[in-house]
Amino acid sequence: MPFINTKVSVELTPEKEGALKQLFAKAMAEFGKPEAYVMMCFEDNARLWFAGSNSSPAAFIDVSILHTAPREAYEKLTEALCDAVSGELGIPMSRIYVKYEETENWGHDGYMF
Repeated sequence: MPFINTKVSVELTPEKEGALKQLFAKAMAEFGKPEAYVMMCFEDNARLWFAGSNSSPAAFIDVSILHTAPREAYEKLTEALCDAVSGELGIPMSRIYVKYEETENWGHDGYMF
């Protein structure tokens, strides 16, 4: 059910994308969402401006989930996602934003959860 849309301002090789996919899947599993229900999108070379500049690498991670979760779960997930992007792509943690969107209405396979 979760959808993770990741935009990064750097080039993303297939190997790096695969590594991020694995790390994100592990983080989502610890969040209580098995990989079988997780959809991800990776967009590289995004023209991201942060603090008035686009001269340094940056990332924006948008996570949509069904229902809600406690703040502590979001804190752990934020740490894991930021660690993954920073570790794999060298983007400073201070230039990574993570946004969460909770919804009660989510459809899949022709029906609503």
